[in-house]
Amino acid sequence: MGFDSDIRACARLVQRGDPVRFRSVMASPINLRPPLFVIYAFNLETSRAAWVSKESAIAEIRLQWWHDTLEEIAIKQSLSSHEVVSPLATILSPQSAQNLKRLVSARRWDIYSEPFENAVSFDAYLYDTSTTLLAAAADSLGTAEISVVKNFGYAAGLARFFQAVPRLIAAGRQPLLSLHEADLSELAEMGLSRLREARRRRVAVSKQAGFAFLAGWQTGIILNLVRRSPQSVKTGLRPPSAVFNSISLSARALTGRW
Repeated sequence: MGFDSDIRACARLVQRGDPVRFRSVMASPINLRPPLFVIYAFNLETSRAAWVSKESAIAEIRLQWWHDTLEEIAIKQSLSSHEVVSPLATILSPQSAQNLKRLVSARRWDIYSEPFENAVSFDAYLYDTSTTLLAAAADSLGTAEISVVKNFGYAAGLARFFQAVPRLIAAGRQPLLSLHEADLSELAEMGLSRLREARRRRVAVSKQAGFAFLAGWQTGIILNLVRRSPQSVKTGLRPPSAVFNSISLSARALTGRW
């Protein structure tokens, strides 16, 4: 897959809207970048649905459109031209398209202000929004054992969710079951445990698919910060310096030790 106009449009979307994932793609071999740009552009479009309008009905319509589009991709139905959908249809396997419908459905939580019912519903949200995305990205490049994808995806999703907490609170959401520092530290440790388990099984991920895992290169840093300083979740987690970020990402890309 080359860099046609649709791929370039997806790359611009990711560059503007998700700079962390953009940098991870740019650290990958050039021939692996197109599918990653497309899948991350899709993720960006669905994650924005709840925030582009104050009208919940409009957000629901946007998400339903993506849900229906994924179904059409899964059954190989002809699609109208769209800068994200068109290349997405050539990248996704039918199973990946079906799986990503769970991501779209999970994004309905973003529309409303109701909290998660319990730990099970919170974990399901992380799995559906993070693990399914990682699985699709890895599948577009190579092979990866699903247990590794689930563990890494959960940890990476949790780290990103921690970063989003101040914005969610400001928007009137109740993002976490508890904001007590001891509970936040315990949750971060759970994420770190899953991250360690995923990394112990690196051998179960092909070299090519491993570049999809680069998007979570900050995961360990963020989760360790929350474990040590849980109060920072409410005030805002400060990312590492640009220099440290660049060195860390480059090292992981070169060694394959995501």
